[in-house]
Amino acid sequence: MMRWTWGKRVVCAAIAVTGLACVPAPAGADLTAPPGLDLASILGTPSLPGIYGPDTAVVVLGYGLTPEGTMRDELVRRLRAGLAQAVFAPWSPIIVTGGNPRAGRSEADAMAGWLVDAGVDERRILRESEADSTVANARNTAAMLVEKGLRSVVLVTSEDHIARARGAFADAGVSVVGDLTPDRTQWDSVPLYLGRFGPVPSVR
Repeated sequence: MMRWTWGKRVVCAAIAVTGLACVPAPAGADLTAPPGLDLASILGTPSLPGIYGPDTAVVVLGYGLTPEGTMRDELVRRLRAGLAQAVFAPWSPIIVTGGNPRAGRSEADAMAGWLVDAGVDERRILRESEADSTVANARNTAAMLVEKGLRSVVLVTSEDHIARARGAFADAGVSVVGDLTPDRTQWDSVPLYLGRFGPVPSVR
């Protein structure tokens, strides 16, 4: 049986996010695409999430809940992009940031619950449940990074929000090494389930 390295597992998990299977090819297999199969037209040209280490957190910014405390579609799209990033960076902790509680539930709590249901180990998720604005998202996350000994972040939010978010985080002294949006991943229609993939980061 072929032994797969962690590197191969990371790549295969990333490929799985696109909806494709990743298994060792049998010896002598013909790996050319069948006639008429255009993977580019099937997958589009999504931006690939980056690969980062345990000092970089994946930060998913909240979005207003309904009065009943449920998540709106745009917040689910942000979470799906964040999950894609989490697959590519299995050692990175995930920070969900957002307060504005509705029906006794904060945005961060709703996001954390969604990620756990998607297979993310709860110990990997850090909740910031007090922010009521993008500026507060940045300020509170900056304090959490210092507390947890983290150095940088990858921001995940909507395309029309990313520039403002990057500015707010820069003003808060946070090193933003990358960003991802649902519009750039183009995977929000693919069913995702992370399962028990990769190690659980050691978060202080």
